[in-house]
Amino acid sequence: MDGGSIKAVTYVRVSSAAQVAKGQGAESQAARCEEFARMKGYTVVRTFADKAVSGSLVERPAMKELLAFLRKHRKENIRVLIDDISRLARGLEAHLALRAEIAKAGGVLESPSIEFGEDSDSQLIEHLLASVSQHQRVKNAEQTRNRMEARLRSGYWPFWACMGFKREKREGHGKVLVRDEPLATIIQEGLEGYASGRFQTQAEVKRFFESRPEFPKNESGLVRNQQVSDILTRVLYAGMVEHADWGVSRREGKHEGLISYQTFEKVQARLAGKAYAPARADINEAFPVRGAVECADCGHALTSCFSKSKTGARHPYYLCHHKGCASYRKSIKRDDLESAVEAMLERLTPSQAMFGMIREMFADAWNQQQQHAQALAKSMRSDMLKLEKQIEGLVDRIVDATSERVIQAYEQRIEGLERRKLVLGEKLQNSGKPKRPFEEMFELTMRFIASPCNIWKNGGLTEKQTVLRLVLSDRLQYSRESGLRTPKTSNVFNIMKGENMCDGKMAERKGFEPSIRVNVYSLSRGAPSATRPPLRERKASLSEVMRFCQVQATHVFSFYGKN
Repeated sequence: MDGGSIKAVTYVRVSSAAQVAKGQGAESQAARCEEFARMKGYTVVRTFADKAVSGSLVERPAMKELLAFLRKHRKENIRVLIDDISRLARGLEAHLALRAEIAKAGGVLESPSIEFGEDSDSQLIEHLLASVSQHQRVKNAEQTRNRMEARLRSGYWPFWACMGFKREKREGHGKVLVRDEPLATIIQEGLEGYASGRFQTQAEVKRFFESRPEFPKNESGLVRNQQVSDILTRVLYAGMVEHADWGVSRREGKHEGLISYQTFEKVQARLAGKAYAPARADINEAFPVRGAVECADCGHALTSCFSKSKTGARHPYYLCHHKGCASYRKSIKRDDLESAVEAMLERLTPSQAMFGMIREMFADAWNQQQQHAQALAKSMRSDMLKLEKQIEGLVDRIVDATSERVIQAYEQRIEGLERRKLVLGEKLQNSGKPKRPFEEMFELTMRFIASPCNIWKNGGLTEKQTVLRLVLSDRLQYSRESGLRTPKTSNVFNIMKGENMCDGKMAERKGFEPSIRVNVYSLSRGAPSATRPPLRERKASLSEVMRFCQVQATHVFSFYGKN
């Protein structure tokens, strides 16, 4: 057989996706092999390329094709050309396995970088080079991990960005995580909603994500339960980083979180608490007041269902499903019940004369809260110093300890103190800084209180459920005969209507003697004042208005921001 009749194939491999994207490595390897084939007088008939494949692997797509090609042309004694020994494999075990497979298939391995031989000296050099290649691969992996771990310990996230974030290069910082809109806002609303109780279950969070067209879904248009669980437990969204497998404890990240660390802790506390049975999505969407209305005869919550007529039409009904009740399985038309709820919301319009008074009261309470926040910040600084001293003391004990169990206990204690320190640090950073300006938070909330019926009419399922939770202090009662009974509204709406407020009138006097007989009290005890209970009620109600405005302003703002 003359030299011109010898056929050859080339095998090239690049290990990283970046090399594939930039077109580096594979083309230069193929060009060098083709130049070597011309010098030897071979004819290159085909090129096999494994791209973005690790050199430690034996099972490779292009390598399988190469071996199948060699077996098919076994009698032709085809040469297999590689640019360097490291392109065949990056480990001695993998190199020997592939070398044997190529020879078994009828191929002859050659390279411009090394001469493969069967004598002992050639095999020694080949094995040494394969071992060096393996050492370089392991060393590169170690260096890469060390750099990533160093970045992680400094607060930077060195891995791929999770949903809601994207990696962006910043001067002096390298690549850092930044918000990826609109996913960042959607995830933030889901997390804050679950923490505040706006979403009672993970199923509600899931349906909220599915209701947003921008949120990625599977082929069926659904969001996986595991995806929701991952979002709720990922500390990255709270502006923190950690990696337990690398021994990197939780610490403040260099990126801005979607939620505060306090909110993240509330989410974890709710996840660890009592589990609620997920409500059926098909029922909830069609029956927004389900769970908020009870049967007036037995006090059990009304259920809901669709009834199919002879024509095939579906008619929605509410009904009591409690056995023994006089209204058991007696249906109530959905339109009748929800029209009654809407009429009830229409009547919850407070007196306009109350707005000025409430505004002054709210402003006064706002200022008091700011002063309280300053005092709280001082207390938190003192607590931070105490925590740091405790951590230093435990570190000193670890140095002197010899028992592994004792050291482990100290480390767990330190980790717990570090987490408390993170929470305190975030509280201290945000102390005295309201989430929204006074005007914005107060005005938007007052707009909701003034007309909750507008949100009920124009909002979706989530908005309607939020309205019922804020307006009512207890479930509504509905009777099939008399309709909706007088609702028990929250103190926030009671105070806005002028209820539970003292009149502020002077006590009448008819001479020196009281007009009614009163008991005599000793000086140490004192007679009760008739004005005290109303004043306490007013103070309690004002406190509820404050909490209401602070907690629910986010929900109200999200609604008015869309309209």
